[in-house]
Amino acid sequence: MICKKEWRQFFSSPTGYIALIIFLLINGLLLFVFPDTSLLDFGYATLDGFFKLAPWILLFLIPTITMRSLADEYKAGTFELLKTMPLSAVQIVWGKFSGALLIVLLALLPAIIYAISLQQLSVVGGIDAGSTTGSYIGLFLLGAVFTAAGICTSSYTNNTVVAFITGAFICFILYTGFEAVSKLPVFANGMDYYIEMLGINFHYKSISKGVIDIRDIIYFMGVIIVFLIITQRNVATK
Repeated sequence: MICKKEWRQFFSSPTGYIALIIFLLINGLLLFVFPDTSLLDFGYATLDGFFKLAPWILLFLIPTITMRSLADEYKAGTFELLKTMPLSAVQIVWGKFSGALLIVLLALLPAIIYAISLQQLSVVGGIDAGSTTGSYIGLFLLGAVFTAAGICTSSYTNNTVVAFITGAFICFILYTGFEAVSKLPVFANGMDYYIEMLGINFHYKSISKGVIDIRDIIYFMGVIIVFLIITQRNVATK
């Protein structure tokens, strides 16, 4: 029920459609039109450009999807109605998360067309199926972490703008913050590797090589669960 409500809420205004259209339009322009980033100018079939650009676009798209999840409920006063229903905080949070994640998946599905297009355009060999599949899995898991983070920040405010900015900032820190910190000279004694491991990009790049390591899966699932537990506790106290 909560999942369906989240889905309807996102597409009840032009904002939802515009966000998805802009995501696909930016990807299309960067990957097939602009000469500096066009996949057609690489000389060989690869989606590496897409998988490097997509996380940065999702970093802004997903907070747009999640910013209204709980913030709008607080602002409109409908959260009190949710609390009167026979729903636990766990059900509310996981319903919100599932609904938002389905929207993220909807945004990512058309991207499979890029792989099919490159495969058809390739004269010799084609794309690397293993690394491409791993990259899609990694991108979905990255999107799931961003979604959990966005739901979490939305649970702390009734202002959607604040929820968006905070969500985007946290996603940015998770994706590239730890990697940036690991490059500081003070951590050059071997700590840099372990600090980089705390960030999403380390595990995203690992999965993108086509090798599904259980440690990477555990990392993504662990971060998602931590954010959702924090959100559950916050929702339970409202």
